[in-house]
Amino acid sequence: MYKIENQYLKIVVSSKGAELQSLFDKEMNKEVLWYGDEKFWKRHSPLLFPNVGRHYKNCCYYNGRRFDTDLHGFAKDSEFICIKQEDNLLTFSLRDDEATRAYFPFSFVLNVTYRLTERTLEVVWDVENNNEEKMYFTIGGHPGFNVPILEDTRQTEYKLLFNRKEALEYRLVYGDSCNADGEKTYRLPLDTYGAYSGCAITEHMFDKDALIFDGSQITLAGIAYPDGTPYILMECEGFTNFGIWSLPGAPYICLEPWRGRCDDYGFEGDISEKPDIVSVEAGDVFHQNYTITVYKK
Repeated sequence: MYKIENQYLKIVVSSKGAELQSLFDKEMNKEVLWYGDEKFWKRHSPLLFPNVGRHYKNCCYYNGRRFDTDLHGFAKDSEFICIKQEDNLLTFSLRDDEATRAYFPFSFVLNVTYRLTERTLEVVWDVENNNEEKMYFTIGGHPGFNVPILEDTRQTEYKLLFNRKEALEYRLVYGDSCNADGEKTYRLPLDTYGAYSGCAITEHMFDKDALIFDGSQITLAGIAYPDGTPYILMECEGFTNFGIWSLPGAPYICLEPWRGRCDDYGFEGDISEKPDIVSVEAGDVFHQNYTITVYKK
């Protein structure tokens, strides 16, 4: 485990999966990140790479070859090396090996950086393509946040926040396969909460798994206290897709910025043809970041 902190926040990151284990608000003396209770969900904030969600029938195709895959890829269970530790910064690195190439047929270096600045945590991904051809993948964050965080409150008293006034459109997953049912979209109406728009977190919001937002609709998402003031705000400019999820009845909400997502139901094309796939030229480096700001109540 690796730790860094400032006067406001303290984080703990595991070398396994380069996964954030704790995001602790020192001023409020509260743990913000989900505890990882196995009764509901054992993770805290897994990194999803080289696939977000599942491929259709748990396999994908590249240049005529079939590759068996699993939910959310292998990075979350891989051992990263900490290559930099400073007072406010941690960087972890993962390189391809024989095992990863059997799953994902590319040579790569994946670096994950965490940087603290006052009450904001920045998460940065850099993926280097070490091949002589284009590399294709999807990548995403999956942090869960404790909700409720105040005593004597219920999850359904909290709200989701966004920075747009228009209603959002979302998809649901198809059965238990974690493939998006692309034939149907649903409308999420938004109300005004101060400087933001949003909606109430309802008891049955996640009965059919995650809400999947495509089309770069979300560049900021957050969770608000019952009075509408921000608790968590995530800025995620440049992400094509976004997921919001909780296990029904569990005391957490996941805000998930994605570049690409699970397959549409029935998709069996080459991964280069997959909607919102990330494409990186030979020798180039893909860069993406998002921030989490924790507000003091």
